[in-house]
Amino acid sequence: MTEPSPIEAKIDVVSSLQAPPIPGSEMMTIVVTSPAGCPGTPPHRHSGPAFGYVIEGEVRFELEGEPVRVVKAGETFWEPGGDTIHYQDGNNLDDAETKFVVMMFGVPGEPMLTLVSAEELEERRPRRYPTPATS
Repeated sequence: MTEPSPIEAKIDVVSSLQAPPIPGSEMMTIVVTSPAGCPGTPPHRHSGPAFGYVIEGEVRFELEGEPVRVVKAGETFWEPGGDTIHYQDGNNLDDAETKFVVMMFGVPGEPMLTLVSAEELEERRPRRYPTPATS
């Protein structure tokens, strides 16, 4: 790529991934702003895949079968949606706000986000990545 002139936009690729085909899907883009220490949304799932970008702060991110990770400002996250449980999306900082953008694809007519019951969480406990808090 050549150096941009002062009036051209500069494009930086943050991440690239192979997305599943999503014919007939609905798409929604949201901005989530979490105050310091916010635990985030309780365990849930999305009807389709979601792709996110952290604008500021840090997000504690955990999907079923994967270890908890911290996604920092300038980094991205991906989740497949469907049956996969999204356990954590809380603010990892106790002293600052966190803000992230999420583009979600979903099944038309179905909610983009559905909370998971305590009974289902217990039933699927073996699928969660083992940590001291979940073992």
